Amino acid sequence: MRISDVVEQLEQIAPPAYAQSWDNVGLLVGDALRPCRRVLLCVDLTRAVLAEARRRRAALVMAYHPLIFKPISRLTAAAAPIAYEAIRAGIAVYSVHTAFDVAPGGANDALADALGMGEKRSPLETRCAEGEFKLAVYLPPADLAAVAAAAFGAGAGRIGNYSECSFRYSGTGTFRGNQGTHPAVGEALKLEETSELCWETVCPRRRLAAVLAAIRAAHSYEEPAIDVMPLADAPPCAGLGRVGELTKPVGLAAMLQRIRRACGVKRVQLARPAGRRDSAMIRTLAVGAGSCGDLFRRAAAAKADLYITGELRHHDALAAVAAGLSVICVGHSNSERLTLGALAGRLRAEAPGLEVMQANEDSDPFVVV
Repeated sequence: MRISDVVEQLEQIAPPAYAQSWDNVGLLVGDALRPCRRVLLCVDLTRAVLAEARRRRAALVMAYHPLIFKPISRLTAAAAPIAYEAIRAGIAVYSVHTAFDVAPGGANDALADALGMGEKRSPLETRCAEGEFKLAVYLPPADLAAVAAAAFGAGAGRIGNYSECSFRYSGTGTFRGNQGTHPAVGEALKLEETSELCWETVCPRRRLAAVLAAIRAAHSYEEPAIDVMPLADAPPCAGLGRVGELTKPVGLAAMLQRIRRACGVKRVQLARPAGRRDSAMIRTLAVGAGSCGDLFRRAAAAKADLYITGELRHHDALAAVAAGLSVICVGHSNSERLTLGALAGRLRAEAPGLEVMQANEDSDPFVVV
C-alpha cells in the first residue's frame, strides 16, 4: 500500500469538494508514492505527536487541522518547524478538516451518535459537493465491459459507500465519417446507423481527466461521444452541524454526564435561559463540532433544546440564551477528537492491510485549572 492509496480512501470518506473555500485539506506534506503500512490520527500535529509518529513508525499522519493553513513563502526550521521536521523524518501529513465536518458519517455525525441523537437528523447548514460530474458514454455493446472496467479503474462510479455504479440503455446512433476517417463501423463518406448503448456513471472532478482518458483508450471508436454534465446536489446529510431528536429524552444533568464522558473532559461551559433547571428534559439536540458557534441561530430555529459545540463567542452565548436555547461549549478540539475513532474505523474497513493508530500525545492546548 502506498500513501496515495490511503489518500484515496480518505478522499472517499471526506471528499475535498466538501471543504470550505478558505480551508486547506488534502495531502499537505510528503510523497504520495512512498509505501505506507501505518497511519497515525490526531487533531493537531505538534512536536510531541510528531515524535510519537516517529516512535510508532507511521508513514502518514492524518492531522484533523491543517498543518499548513495559509500560504508560506519559505519552508525552513524557523518559518515552518513542524512541516520541516515532518519532511526530514519522511512522514507525510494529510488533513480532512472541514471536508470531514460536512461529510455524511463524518465529524458531526460521530458527535451526534456519541450523544444519543437518532438516525433521523439533518444538517444545520447544508453544503453542496461541487465538482461531481455525470458522464454519458455512447458505445457499441461489445465495448461495454472494457469501457466500464477502464472508467471504474480510473476512479469513476463511486456514490457514497457504493462502487461501480452505472446505468445503461439502448438506442440507435448515426454518423457520417468525413474524408480521412476510419470508422469502426461502416464506411467513410456514408451515413451509417448502428445499435449503441448509452452508459452513464459519475465521476469526481479530480478524477475527470484520468477517467475520460481511460474511456477513450478502451473505446473502439475514433471519436467517442461523451457527455460531461456537472452535478451540484449534496447527499441528504451533507452539511455543517446536525440536529435531530434523541433516541430517548434525558434531563440536562444526565446529558452533561454524557458529554463529559464522550469528550473526555471534566468540565464544560454551560449557558442556559434563566429558570431552566438541571431536570429540564432534552428532546431535540443540535451539535456543531469545532468552531460552529455561529450556527446557534439555526439550532434555535430548528427548535433544539440544547446546542453543543466547541466554542462560542460571548455575545453569541447571550443571544442564544435570549432565544431560549441552552448551549454547551466543550473546547474546540475536544469536540473533534472523539470523531477520530469513527474515522479510524472506516479506514480499517476500507483498507484492511493498513494499521490505523490514534495518537496518545494529542490533546487540547487548554486545560481548566
